[in-house]
Amino acid sequence: MIGAIQRYSQGQGLMQRAMRSAGLNLFGFGFSQVLRLASNLVLTRLLFPEAFGVMAMVSVFLMGLAMFSDVGVGPAIMQSKRGDDRDFLDTAWTIQIIRGVSLWMVACALTWPMAIYFGEPDLVYYLPVAALTQLVLGFTPTRYETANRHLKAGRVTLLDMGTQLVGVLFAIGLAWATQSVWALVISGVLSAVAQVVLFDLFLPGARNRFRWESEAAHELIHFGKWVFLSTIAGFAIGQADKVVIGGWLSTHDFGIYNIGFFWASFPFMMGSVVVRKVMIPIYRESPPGESRENFLRLRKLRMLATAGMIVMVMVPAFFGHWLIELLYDPRYIAAGGMVVLISVVQIPAIVGVTYDQAALAAGDSKRFFVLAATRAVFVVVGMVAGITLYGLPGALAGQGLAMLAAHPVVGWLASRSRAWDPIHDIIYYAVGFALGGLALWWNWPLIEMLAAMQPG
Repeated sequence: MIGAIQRYSQGQGLMQRAMRSAGLNLFGFGFSQVLRLASNLVLTRLLFPEAFGVMAMVSVFLMGLAMFSDVGVGPAIMQSKRGDDRDFLDTAWTIQIIRGVSLWMVACALTWPMAIYFGEPDLVYYLPVAALTQLVLGFTPTRYETANRHLKAGRVTLLDMGTQLVGVLFAIGLAWATQSVWALVISGVLSAVAQVVLFDLFLPGARNRFRWESEAAHELIHFGKWVFLSTIAGFAIGQADKVVIGGWLSTHDFGIYNIGFFWASFPFMMGSVVVRKVMIPIYRESPPGESRENFLRLRKLRMLATAGMIVMVMVPAFFGHWLIELLYDPRYIAAGGMVVLISVVQIPAIVGVTYDQAALAAGDSKRFFVLAATRAVFVVVGMVAGITLYGLPGALAGQGLAMLAAHPVVGWLASRSRAWDPIHDIIYYAVGFALGGLALWWNWPLIEMLAAMQPG
């Protein structure tokens, strides 16, 4: 046992590096969730539910801007043969900065329409300041993506943890001093500044400089045009609940919804972190289509990852409402049923999450877009139809059914690189649906309470 641990902790083979990187990313994610929980508990006592509703509106707007302008610089660096070339990296950094400045300008122009849509006039003040985070993050050194490209997650994880700690301390201090939404807005900007400074000071390698090499720019833009379209679709997938539900619930209830989402979302968020930072290098260095050995190695990793996420999502599915009752005051009690339902509807997404990056690793961003667009259409239609017919529970159920309906396209995408594993899918759909059904039956009175919620 000790010898096996030493091999994985010190070896430089692909699987050793992958397991070590995954472990470090999971440790960093766990730290992030503990920190989020601690800050959430403190901030809910310093602020009011409406503050979290307003900040959720700000967050969904900024995430929408970021995703609607993502040209795939990170995935391009991770999969490109020129991913370690100085001119290529400097051109990528220059593109990031241009994008960040453009995002801030667009955010300023859209503040008034967003304030009208959400029915929150103060957004005209919050959004331009919050959008400074995108401008600042444009200066993030490409050494961050280079470290992920080579599965060297140690220092990156420590710096991520430091950035998160700085952001939380700023948020708590400002919330205590101001007791307003500004605490959350300003702390986000300060956290972005801390991230860029820490990465620039402590990540190894040469610092970026402004550079525009035509060949590198062409490769980045050619690869990124489909990633750009995919991230637009990704916004619909990941943020449709905030847009649809945020426009349906009152600001007070929307703030409570986001407390429930916080507790229910971490298993899938964890899976996404591991997939983005670990799976692309594995697909690139050990393509499953090249040999049966590569496929079986990938199956082992996929089985472990999905099992871990299913187990973790069942904890809030069964017991999330008890945690809400224990940790929050009565104003947030309705979040208990939200935790249960949000957890269960994530099962189809969890089963398919380890396939998503296969196309990007092969440089096939076009087919990746086809999958993202299919999911986006299904999710938006499912949520709008669900909330129209059955209110909040219908919207969440529509989201889960949409991801299930899109799974054949996941299989199609994965089969192109011979990464599809139907045995894995059958096992975990059966296990996930059985456990999810039991969780819903166990907590059915809470689900019925959600059905009674009315539009705000």
